[in-house]
Amino acid sequence: MGTRRRAREFALQILYQIDVQTQLSDDQAMAMFWRNFAASAEAAKNDEDLQGADLAEVQPFAEKLVRGVRTNAAELDGLIQSASKNWRLERMARVDRNLLRLAVYELKYAEDVPAKVAINEAIEIAKRYGTNESPAFVNGILDRCKEELGKK
Repeated sequence: MGTRRRAREFALQILYQIDVQTQLSDDQAMAMFWRNFAASAEAAKNDEDLQGADLAEVQPFAEKLVRGVRTNAAELDGLIQSASKNWRLERMARVDRNLLRLAVYELKYAEDVPAKVAINEAIEIAKRYGTNESPAFVNGILDRCKEELGKK
């Protein structure tokens, strides 16, 4: 698994944690995540998902994504809400909602990430962390967001 994909997965996990534990600040949630990750990484040395995931490369990108999503949350949520015809944001599964926030952040603000890559990465992560319906749901909303943002 690539470094950026792993960073996106970590960012999703941190955003999920913040969504569940609303009393945590962004910095507290990130510190808690990395502390727990470091403890579990040693125990999971043979885990394929951690192979090649150099924390020194992954952590800065993951934190950049988390901070970007959190800083622009209202705008991202507005874009997602306008693209989701029959689903209010608060009714979406937490994994889907936070994955959409992450991908829409990349669509709107990550100039170095092509729209197709942002969407495909989100779909692949949805397959891993979401429900059976998550990949299609995420794809449909991100396609509408991409059009609304005028991305190719």
